[in-house]
Amino acid sequence: QVQLVESGGGLVQAGGSLRLSCAASGRSFRRSDMGWFRQAPGKERAFVASISWSGSSTYYADSVKGRFTISRDNAMNTVTVYLQMNSLKPEDTAVYYCAAARTYGATPRPDDYDYWGQGTQVTVSS
Repeated sequence: QVQLVESGGGLVQAGGSLRLSCAASGRSFRRSDMGWFRQAPGKERAFVASISWSGSSTYYADSVKGRFTISRDNAMNTVTVYLQMNSLKPEDTAVYYCAAARTYGATPRPDDYDYWGQGTQVTVSS
């Protein structure tokens, strides 16, 4: 059974940090590009960051560039993807989703991802 399970969300003050984790299991994700997306209330799901299967390439939305860092650990049975979020702002408040892509290129398009986690809430207070 394929599972992507996010953790690490919570409530933090503006300027603070959080580290999200996503554990992907149930099949081999070692050759899958992975991404983080977020969805704020009343808004569409938006790209945050992505990482190639080898970890050699990373991409970020302009709104998080320089503040967020995506990384991954390609263990044998479970791939873990991290999102280190620093200098958080109230506009970063959203549900954050981890996803596994079915294409290469660490694409920012949600339609290019076919496995999704349930999401973890991040709330940044001002």
